Amino acid sequence: MTDNARARKLADRIQVVVAETLDRRIKDPRLGFVTITDARVTGDLREATVFYTVYGDDEERAASAAALESAKGVLRSEVGRQTGVRFTPTLAFVPDALPDNARTIEDLLDRARAKDAEVREVSTGKTYAAGADPYRKADSDEESTGDADGTEGAGGRGTDGAAAE
Repeated sequence: MTDNARARKLADRIQVVVAETLDRRIKDPRLGFVTITDARVTGDLREATVFYTVYGDDEERAASAAALESAKGVLRSEVGRQTGVRFTPTLAFVPDALPDNARTIEDLLDRARAKDAEVREVSTGKTYAAGADPYRKADSDEESTGDADGTEGAGGRGTDGAAAE
């Protein structure tokens, strides 16, 4: 079995090689604004999954996916040439779900902000049910004479009649 560090290094190299090759050598008009976001290689270094995003609508995403599939052989041969490994891993292109997840999270945050603003608007001008400070406080006369059970406070006399210091 191979080292995970070696698989990570190879995945990083594959990501760079595929991105550069798409930028410089692949001239397919169907290929839109593609960004290679990540690459992962299996532990035996036989298969590589390349994640990508496409800026645009669904038609442009589908066209870019078809262009990547048709350029898979050229990309694999370039990866083999630049990495120098004994067996060039097969490439599988997978659209990255990160932008969709980020969009969903942004929508949820926008809804939460709207709810917070609604609650803030409703609570404007309202008062608390128990007053501004709902905690019980001892009366000022109990503090000066002693506790509620009748004993004197810390400033009183001790058991021997001498003043406490």
